[in-house]
Amino acid sequence: MTDATPRDDVAAFLAYLAESAAPPLSTLPVEAARLVMRANCAVADAPPVPLARIEDAVVPGPAGVLAARLYDRRAERGDTPLILFFHGGGFVIGDLETHHSFCTWLADTLDLPLLAIDYRRAPEHPFPAAVDDAEAAARWVAQEPQAFGFRVTGLIPCGDSAGGNLAIVTTQRLDERPAGLPVRACWALYPYVGGGTDWPSFRAFGEGYFLSRADMAWFDAQYGAPEGDPRHDCVHGPTPPVPLLVHTAGLDPLRDAALAYADRVAATGTPVQRPEACGMIHGFVNFRQALPSAQKDCAEFARAAKAMLADLRAR
Repeated sequence: MTDATPRDDVAAFLAYLAESAAPPLSTLPVEAARLVMRANCAVADAPPVPLARIEDAVVPGPAGVLAARLYDRRAERGDTPLILFFHGGGFVIGDLETHHSFCTWLADTLDLPLLAIDYRRAPEHPFPAAVDDAEAAARWVAQEPQAFGFRVTGLIPCGDSAGGNLAIVTTQRLDERPAGLPVRACWALYPYVGGGTDWPSFRAFGEGYFLSRADMAWFDAQYGAPEGDPRHDCVHGPTPPVPLLVHTAGLDPLRDAALAYADRVAATGTPVQRPEACGMIHGFVNFRQALPSAQKDCAEFARAAKAMLADLRAR
């Protein structure tokens, strides 16, 4: 196990949370929990980056249209891979707005277009609605590669937490039944991969490190995924031959399961990168202002993603 010592800014943040009178998410009505996440992101995250293109869009889903948002630092672009981004929030509380700032930063830093998908959320739309929406969005882009005025040459499913789960599952499903475009890579930040709770990191960091056991149980109850279903428990699912980037947080209860999935993929000979934000908590992409050191973790994620893209171009 890695060093369990929080960084100074993380320790101060955790102390603030412990001293605050805010009720745990798991005790709130769903709509209140969503408002709390939006408010926290508005205060704790960095300001959005100005881009040449930030455009709301819709894509067809299995139960109607899905809201989406395109981000691009360039007003005009040639042939390119596209980042297909799925936000975190336990399949329940995140949305396009909670991850807007991070999406602007990622599209700007990597100089790639990014399409964020507002998949259906639980409990109104329990499992497998989010999975089906994520796959449908990917297949639509593959069928309409010039829908945004440039030609998409490949897909990069990407997401954080629950969105990292959707990125991995979408990659697995498109490997089992290929779409019209290849999946070039899969990028996941501190992803939820299932696999139960019998992990050292779950026991060590399940209380007092922001993401609690109670919160995780609450998310699971809202989402309603059956135990062992590979569309949710993707740690035991297929291992596609797609380059994988898994960026974990050292103080995250989900860390060890995510690393176990990365190890399974690496054992097949597929390129895998596994940077870790030591001394950092789950959800850090939404706390880049409250946790200044999270900026270097995001920069490390971008560095690993750029190295993966360079390797793909060299092949």
